[in-house]
Amino acid sequence: MTRPSRERIRTREAGESEETTEVENACPECGTDSLVTTGDHEVVCDGCGLVVEESNIDRGPEWRAFNHSERQSKSRVGAPTTQTMHDKGLTTQIDWKNQDAYGRSISSEKRSQMHRLRKWQERIRTKDAGERNLQFALSEIDRMSSALGVPRSVREVASVIYRRALKDDLIRGRSIEGVSTATLYAACRKEGIPRSLEEISEVSRVERKEIGRTYRYLSQELGLEMEPVDPKKYVPRFCSSLDAGDEVRAKAKEIIDKTAEQGLLSGKSPTGYAAAAIYASSLLCNEKKTQREVAEVAQVTEVTIRNRYQEQIEAMGLY
Repeated sequence: MTRPSRERIRTREAGESEETTEVENACPECGTDSLVTTGDHEVVCDGCGLVVEESNIDRGPEWRAFNHSERQSKSRVGAPTTQTMHDKGLTTQIDWKNQDAYGRSISSEKRSQMHRLRKWQERIRTKDAGERNLQFALSEIDRMSSALGVPRSVREVASVIYRRALKDDLIRGRSIEGVSTATLYAACRKEGIPRSLEEISEVSRVERKEIGRTYRYLSQELGLEMEPVDPKKYVPRFCSSLDAGDEVRAKAKEIIDKTAEQGLLSGKSPTGYAAAAIYASSLLCNEKKTQREVAEVAQVTEVTIRNRYQEQIEAMGLY
């Protein structure tokens, strides 16, 4: 163990609390065996204050900030990388506003120059057909995610799945819109924010049948281990759209749990099953909702609700 210079001796201010651990070594300065390890992973002599060993690297900034505006003004880094952009957000972007740094309008000559720069910037951001394919697909995922109101994490997962499909050459022979929609559907299921194929197809430019077929193909080829969708995850959203109370939500989840234990859920659509449970619980809780209202929210037919409803009340012994 090499002896560090005297400038590395650290002192403790009054009132400062540190979590310390005793170390079995003698101090090279005073010879005592009162060495301790601080919370910063430094070996310090408790008698003379000598820093015997210092292996921790401070990866934080060298400046301090006490509020958001100070942090913004002192920070010298850009936005974190993201999978939702084809270049992961590493290239330069030129703002569309024709203003200078002080907010003043620029001259017509500068305006035309900025227009040309923006045009060429968009052209050079993609170097080949693969990147153009990826750029278009990620923009479609972002558009559909915004329409569905799903969080940022779902967009990131969908972008990663699409990149994997593009890398394994699974896009060949299929439409970009179809594959991007299927990856978004897979990401929703993987993140526990289920959206039905009907809801996905409403914001997509492809048909429901193609989305389901592409999703099954990607799931098989990429080894996406998807668990069956739990109907209870649809209950809060459907009840919120129907303005149903908490009692209806709780009763609907109870119906789903008890009937699923009897194997009634096997082979059934989770959206239709959840809709029937909500309809049944609304009757039991005296907050009657019509079958048409529930069917419109869940995007299923009234016949589906009637069939599932009859099965559930028989299984619960409520007929």
